[in-house]
Amino acid sequence: MFVWSKLSGAKWADAWEERFVGNPNMVIEYVKGGKSVRVQVFCETKKEADKISEQFGGSVRKLASADWQKNVEPPRPVKVRDVFVLTSETRPKELAALKKENPKRELIVIPPEMAFGTGDHATTSTCLRLLVDIGRSRKGTDWSVADLGTGTGLLAIAARKLGSGPVYACDFDPFAVNVAIRNAERNNTDGIEVKEQDILKWKPRKKGYDVVLANIFSTVLIQAWPVIAKSLAPGGDLIVSGILASQAWEVFTEAAKEGLGFTKVITKGKWVTAQGAHLNDIIESERVK
Repeated sequence: MFVWSKLSGAKWADAWEERFVGNPNMVIEYVKGGKSVRVQVFCETKKEADKISEQFGGSVRKLASADWQKNVEPPRPVKVRDVFVLTSETRPKELAALKKENPKRELIVIPPEMAFGTGDHATTSTCLRLLVDIGRSRKGTDWSVADLGTGTGLLAIAARKLGSGPVYACDFDPFAVNVAIRNAERNNTDGIEVKEQDILKWKPRKKGYDVVLANIFSTVLIQAWPVIAKSLAPGGDLIVSGILASQAWEVFTEAAKEGLGFTKVITKGKWVTAQGAHLNDIIESERVK
């Protein structure tokens, strides 16, 4: 295993993400102080890493196995509505202090391992806010959840803490699956089934899920719409993200072909997050109004 890396100003983080969109082996670390980022791409061969270096500069080195497990610079705590505080902190004393500062919010601890979804990225934090709103609207009901491309497991954990029923979470990356399992245990969250699964080959259960979360890249979303449409139960809520604003029109157009529509679209920087449902449910809801 080899890694290409390059230091860059933090203001260019979105641009780097756009350059490597669709590459699950790209990681951005915020260097201490938050003014710079270290962009890294993990490659199977040196030839692959050298090709990136030729295009963007930076350096290439052979990766020791221990480095793959190494934690990156922790992001700052993120507050989500009046419900959660997301933190990468794991030290008991610091966690106690954070809890004291936020007595009415529940802490979710997600160390910044090399799996997507720590809560500091615009896509993940926006998904969480929408999920909190959905959780409130479904309070008192037994709602099921599918978290597709779970990454760190953050959204699955949040869903359970919001009162959902059992959660099915999956990711194609076995490392992310292990991370998600550890995080569920770390946050004392049961009822989450985590599987290694390529969603393009996934066969969802026939009755579907009441809430489907898909924080994955645009290119994968476009291919996955037929599966996602089948996975969403009638009357269900859909949250999607990982969409570059420049690709949003194509993503939503392809979704409409599978009978899915979106009633809320939020843009943060170059990223788009959307909440939707089956088009017939949206139409019926408008008719009732």
